[in-house]
Amino acid sequence: MEKFMFIFKGGIDLAQSSPEAMQQNMQEWFGWIEKLKKEGRYEGGEPLEPTGKGVSGSKKLVTDGPFAEGKEIVGGYFIVKAKDIDEAVILAKDCPDLRHNSRVEVRPVMKLPM
Repeated sequence: MEKFMFIFKGGIDLAQSSPEAMQQNMQEWFGWIEKLKKEGRYEGGEPLEPTGKGVSGSKKLVTDGPFAEGKEIVGGYFIVKAKDIDEAVILAKDCPDLRHNSRVEVRPVMKLPM
């Protein structure tokens, strides 16, 4: 099996959600993670804070984030195993936040020679 990174962009605005909606959303995510774990596909992942710093250019300019429109803010990532990118895309279609107009970018993890 190959490794793929799911990069989660956009999704539900937890700051604007009721505690019940936040709890429901988290339960859906935990259920999805548990399913991937039972299938031996989940390698790991973490949610990301909405703020951060960016370093760019030869002058190493530091800027405060977030760095994109709300719908493009990276909210977190997973590393999963799948036989190929087509299968990884099928796995990504179960992301609970897709119904909130979020996006999952599926990227192959490059194998480096050791």
